[in-house]
Amino acid sequence: MRVVPSSNRRAVTALLAATRIRDRVTERAAAAIVERVRGGGDAALRRYARDLDGLTGPLEVPRAGWEHEASVLPPSVRRAIAGAARHIRSVSKKQVPRGWRHQVAPGITVEQRVVPLARVGCYVPAGRYPLPSSLLMTAIPARAAGVDQIVVCCPRPDAAVYASALEAGIDRLFRIGGAHAIAAMAYGTGAVPRVDKIVGPGNRWVSAAKSLVAADCGIDFYAGPTEILIVTNSGPANWIAADLLAQAEHDPDARAVLITTNRRLAERVADEVERQMPETGPARQSINSHGGAIVCRSQAEAIALVNQAASEHVVAGSEAIAGRVLNAGAVFIGAWTAQVAGDYAIGSNHVLPTAGAARYRGGLNAADFVKLISVQRVTKRGLNRIGKTITALARAEGLEQHARSIDIRTGNCRLPTANCTL
Repeated sequence: MRVVPSSNRRAVTALLAATRIRDRVTERAAAAIVERVRGGGDAALRRYARDLDGLTGPLEVPRAGWEHEASVLPPSVRRAIAGAARHIRSVSKKQVPRGWRHQVAPGITVEQRVVPLARVGCYVPAGRYPLPSSLLMTAIPARAAGVDQIVVCCPRPDAAVYASALEAGIDRLFRIGGAHAIAAMAYGTGAVPRVDKIVGPGNRWVSAAKSLVAADCGIDFYAGPTEILIVTNSGPANWIAADLLAQAEHDPDARAVLITTNRRLAERVADEVERQMPETGPARQSINSHGGAIVCRSQAEAIALVNQAASEHVVAGSEAIAGRVLNAGAVFIGAWTAQVAGDYAIGSNHVLPTAGAARYRGGLNAADFVKLISVQRVTKRGLNRIGKTITALARAEGLEQHARSIDIRTGNCRLPTANCTL
């Protein structure tokens, strides 16, 4: 693992650059899949499920099948799923926005209604292994928000995924993945219902398809390769190395970086990474291509780099450091708050923005599954109070008919009197 001084701007930029993988070949192929599923419905979907997912049998697994498949799961894993779900549910309930009603001025009232989405689609990846934690992290907040129907797509669900489906209380589960699953949920196919929003991580095919359907169906955000920044000046070097490697094992394009003012710590962590790193696999590829340690001249410089990077995960060595982190998908404070704990059991969400998107939004949460609808009520007294404000602004914008809509109510109509009565 490289150790570079912050004065080496080229190396620092390379380590912290937001990585959104744009594979034009994949994007074009995904676009073709999306259009064929959109136009061909179930017939096209079944062909892709057979050819790309290796599916035999029906697309949908009935609930009785979930029970049967989950029954082989070791009790310890069932308990772990239940424990993680309990924490996620507890946090999600706190995240649901509240409705309110406010009197802006006499005769003028604005209300906020919180309306859950009707149907949501959750994508559960199954690359090297299915990810039941992603089902919990997407479906439980949706249920906490009051979503009526939750649909899950997973190309190769295993016993843990089925057990998580039962624990999260989803409604339907389909054995499909990739761009064709995203298209099916976005547009509906007959077998797969159309959803209002699609959430959950996935590979390049899934990300490309989500970008393509975003004009017609809500999505959470584009999910790029995962990222972790650890910013600290102290701590067990072997713990820090383990955290970097844990995130790196997700993807060869994952970014794992330590930022510190302590050069000796950076060197010890680099040595530990080399000692702990597996001989093959994505962790080694990730660390060699995108991993490193940046040694800064001051704490202020370190914090500035963290906020510039706007990383998915930021692990802060102290409360003082964490308090100055403004751009991050999620922040983990102190040596005991392992980032991996957030992946599974703390209760916060692990579906987080990547590739610099933490500059403008945080991670998935229950608020992503509701609509905030504003409701206005104005009395005659209230309209008379704000009438001149409205008409002055409307005419400043050259919108005379807007102004007359108010004038006709307040008795200031410039048209003949006969045309100004209801």
